Amino acid sequence: MDFKHRINNVRGAMLRKMTKYIGFSNTPINVDDVVDIKRILICRPNGRLGNQILITPLIQDILTLFPDCKIDLFVKGGLSSVIFENYHQVDRIIKLPKRPFDEFRKYIGVWFSLRKRRYDLVVNVIEGSSSGRLSTRIARAKWRFFNNVNEELKAKHPDYDHMAKFTVYNLRHYLPQFQANDPEKPIPTLNIKLSPAELEKGKELLDRHVDSTKKTICVYTFATGDKCYSKEWWAAMYKKIKETYEPSYNILEVLPAENVSQINFEAPAYYSKDIREITAVIANSVLFLGADSGIMHLASASQTPIVGLFSITDKSIYEPYGNHSVPIDTNTTDTDGIIAVMDKILNING
Repeated sequence: MDFKHRINNVRGAMLRKMTKYIGFSNTPINVDDVVDIKRILICRPNGRLGNQILITPLIQDILTLFPDCKIDLFVKGGLSSVIFENYHQVDRIIKLPKRPFDEFRKYIGVWFSLRKRRYDLVVNVIEGSSSGRLSTRIARAKWRFFNNVNEELKAKHPDYDHMAKFTVYNLRHYLPQFQANDPEKPIPTLNIKLSPAELEKGKELLDRHVDSTKKTICVYTFATGDKCYSKEWWAAMYKKIKETYEPSYNILEVLPAENVSQINFEAPAYYSKDIREITAVIANSVLFLGADSGIMHLASASQTPIVGLFSITDKSIYEPYGNHSVPIDTNTTDTDGIIAVMDKILNING
């Protein structure tokens, strides 16, 4: 472990110690107070692509109740500016630097900036986030929602643990206005809110890579760490996909930023570092197949059906949902089983 990693671990331990007793009770709120909520701060100081996209359902849900509110985000890194580009109610994005000890002065300054604006409501997205709880406490706000586990809601909702849904369920329970506004309605899907122009450009880009007269199945063969399936696994999976769907469908591999392929670039491939452009290309396909990753969540935010592959991570927390998406535990499902799931989705959408 290098020096920066050791320092980062120390920083994390210090934050956990500092926030050990922060956030065990939310500020009480009653139905008459809700009408006064005009400015909201959402705290999710994590820079990973998937974790940023997973707060889009929360923002959509808040905007159904407070359509005229302004939302500030407390995040890490620069991805949120791109992800929430078309969320026009998102006003200010407060960004912690991705590498705190490379930009320590800026890091401290960002924390102090939380005090510059007063909020009606501040929402912590992840209960276990020390930085999230601390920022929720530091921010000047009338009401603070720390987002602790509610055992009653957990027993009531089988999907309560899902990272995109947990905060929505809890906030609906906390805000009395939601009780009069159908708290049982479906939770919004992930959505990056592509514009018509972006979708049109995505179609043009897709048509440059594949036969425009056929529909396209996108595959993403990469993932980080142990979530990445071996080349041998993908070779067998890709062979099965080709046998089943060629020549009726195009098969397009969406490449990661690392520009690597677990199928050795055997399929037509699309590469970009522009995450909105990537999403627009996937949005013009009929199905996306890939392991649990930030790109899987990005694909889900395109509103395309997802077949998400899980072998290590808990699918109840990260599984794709909505738009006929299906998570698959590859420890118990083989390639034939995956093809059967893809067939069902394509029969609906293809």
